[in-house]
Amino acid sequence: MKSVKIKQLIEKIEGEAELDFTFNDGLIEDVKINFGFYRGIEEILRGKDARDALVITPRVCGICNHAHLLAAVDAIEDGYKKAGQNIVLSSKAKDIRAFTLACELIQNHIKWFYMTIFPQLEAYVEVKSEVNYAMKATYLASTITKALAIFAGQWPHSSYAVPGGVTCDPTHLDVMQAQSLVDESIRFFEQVITGLSLDDYLGIDSVSSLGKIEGDFGNLLYMMGSHHMSEIGQSYDRFIVFGECGLSKAGKSIVTNVSNVDVRYVKEALQEGTVAKAVSYKERLYEVGPLARGMVAKTPIVKSLHKRYKDSLLTRVFARVHEVALLLDYSKTLLQNLELDAPSCTLERGTELSDFEGTGVVEAARGSLIHTTTVKNGLITNYEIITPTQWNLSHGNEKEQGIAIKAMVGSKTMEEATFIFRTFDVCSVCTTQ
Repeated sequence: MKSVKIKQLIEKIEGEAELDFTFNDGLIEDVKINFGFYRGIEEILRGKDARDALVITPRVCGICNHAHLLAAVDAIEDGYKKAGQNIVLSSKAKDIRAFTLACELIQNHIKWFYMTIFPQLEAYVEVKSEVNYAMKATYLASTITKALAIFAGQWPHSSYAVPGGVTCDPTHLDVMQAQSLVDESIRFFEQVITGLSLDDYLGIDSVSSLGKIEGDFGNLLYMMGSHHMSEIGQSYDRFIVFGECGLSKAGKSIVTNVSNVDVRYVKEALQEGTVAKAVSYKERLYEVGPLARGMVAKTPIVKSLHKRYKDSLLTRVFARVHEVALLLDYSKTLLQNLELDAPSCTLERGTELSDFEGTGVVEAARGSLIHTTTVKNGLITNYEIITPTQWNLSHGNEKEQGIAIKAMVGSKTMEEATFIFRTFDVCSVCTTQ
């Protein structure tokens, strides 16, 4: 059969994307992922004061803005250290940054779960539901974001993280309010999402125990399983993580073997037909995101699913929802151990440097986020941002197709392919920043 090319606009993601499908013998043999909108954040930053990045980069995205703030401040702190300025964050500052980032990841994952995957899955398998998924998403996302705002002052686009620490100085009452909001979020997860206590859910460590999950997550898993979604959406089965956080460490996982990584080997490349750049590590493509974090951290249930279904659509979706449970438990622990008597910021006034180059790495909702800044005479001369979706959604290179493209190749219909595409939690505004 002659090759057939069809274009489809993908909406109801963060921004828009266009997929150019090539069919051959009734199956998809290639896909081009095109993003047409460009805002030029990196160019805007050139010539600005080094600390302006703390205000401007959170505007890259309305969903993962906090991750951009933390990557920006991490890049400055890394530059200071390389230039000889000693910066040691207090445990208080570290834990507050970790808590607020965890809250942001939770709200992202839950919006994706209820406002993207659930309704798109029902449309794909032709199941009609009267459930108000937007209301559920809004309730949990707003609850956990209120906890974030106690420390960050606002959300989105907060700029409370500064070189040397944070600007907030929370009281015991602040922590109690945050704990109450986290507890409420946990109750929602238990009663609505899984039908299990958080401890019982986190005790699930094998595929054979997935039947215990009830609630909305249980319904989602049942629909996916009954429509054979453990058999589609596989890519190269290679994963990479660059950020260090409470849920994972930096590393790459290939055939379940985990080894070290070095951010210096990350390379960007321009692509034809799109303003998004492609990213590779030592000229190979890797998947980033919750599944990558689960594989590198060797999370038991993620490993069990992967052993049976590899990097399938089912495994990828499960890993993201499972991370909500891990983050809720982690957030509770961070608040319990928060040392309020420690200093919020350890960098004294008048110690700012005018010449440095630094790199900041953060595990954002969709995967590893990397900021690199070069500063001369106090002004930014170059700023580079590598976002998670640039890893997952690249066209690929001469040797292999992109991660998401590989996952879509072999699909029988555009509906199947676009559903696979959405499981990567697509964000075009970050990809084309």
